[in-house]
Amino acid sequence: MHEGTVMAFDFGTRRIGVAVGEMMLGIARPLTTISAEANEARFTAIGKLIAEWQPGTLLVGLPLSLDGEATEMTERCRRFARQLEGRYRLPVVLADERLTSTSADERLRERGRDWRERKAAVDAEAAAILLQSHFDASRRPSP
Repeated sequence: MHEGTVMAFDFGTRRIGVAVGEMMLGIARPLTTISAEANEARFTAIGKLIAEWQPGTLLVGLPLSLDGEATEMTERCRRFARQLEGRYRLPVVLADERLTSTSADERLRERGRDWRERKAAVDAEAAAILLQSHFDASRRPSP
């Protein structure tokens, strides 16, 4: 199990949700949403976040179909993960992100956010759910 700060990404073609958490505390929180379609703008924003937060590990959500099969987006996320690893020389972990966006939207709705606020926050919230699931799974005893 790794230690230190972990930064998680919910990758999308229009937006990338970002969350951060500390492995020792095991608590994830939404950080921001990167709303840029150009790769260079995305990686510039990510580079600034990495410089500020100094994560030891990066976590990328891997979208799979409900039955666990790879989709077109699965390969795009794998490529994004390889790019992160190559650019920032940090270990990158892939994690199943099925239904995180749906859960994120429900959480935001429960907090009374209207659709505009939910749209702006859902990707970062999904990244936090992904990271929290990773923390929780890391704490479970092995069978």
